[in-house]
Amino acid sequence: MKAVVITNPGDPGVLEVQEVEELEFKDDEVLVQIEAAALNRGDIYQRQGFYSPPEGVGTYPGLECSGIIKSVGENVSRWKVGDKENSEIDLQETQKSTVFNDTASLPEVACTVWSNVFMLCPGETLLIHGGSSGIGNEVKSAFCKDLGADVCINYKTNDFVARVRRNQEAKADAMNGFVAELNMGAMLAKRLSIQGTALGTSVEEKAAIVNEVEKNVWPAIISGKVKPVIYQQFPLGEAAEAHRLMESGNHIGKILLIP
Repeated sequence: MKAVVITNPGDPGVLEVQEVEELEFKDDEVLVQIEAAALNRGDIYQRQGFYSPPEGVGTYPGLECSGIIKSVGENVSRWKVGDKENSEIDLQETQKSTVFNDTASLPEVACTVWSNVFMLCPGETLLIHGGSSGIGNEVKSAFCKDLGADVCINYKTNDFVARVRRNQEAKADAMNGFVAELNMGAMLAKRLSIQGTALGTSVEEKAAIVNEVEKNVWPAIISGKVKPVIYQQFPLGEAAEAHRLMESGNHIGKILLIP
């Protein structure tokens, strides 16, 4: 089979499409023939050498895909050969309202949003950084406005902290990079919390998130109420160009790789 291989940590030029051995899968797993894969920031970090995949999942970059089940393990009962699915959820009904390849862009964002945003209570305010992916500009601000944002802040032309304070009765500070300084006294007084999240550290945690997404989010996708935003598709052999586009920040929406 073909795979995008990170030959050495570095810039996009280290990516190569190579013939590799077929993947082995366990009795409770399925083997998927990938029709499309979506690019994520985690793939960039992995290529640069800053992120290591969990043990046992392989070394090839890639966090989400859509495809057709090629083989199933002995203990698998829900899936069968020929089923269409993405890296998390059954797509048999979804394909009626959404282009099949485009569904590759849904699992990471749907699971991340569900496990973080839907803990909010009515009346609370949500501040989203990078609402359209990449670097901010007026076109992207207008795009987010069309999607339903109440306030859009272009941090390239506006004082981000001042705008946040003006539009919400809260104190804000700016973070540059991976390190920030916090006033813990103010946090305690306001009963604030900081939470770092990922899509589960175990199969059980991931399964719980996916089950909730399938139950609560997937019906809106099947009906066409929620649709993925695809910016550009690249052939698998142009994975390096796809990485360069993501790093440029000039995209609005998801970037797909097509084998």
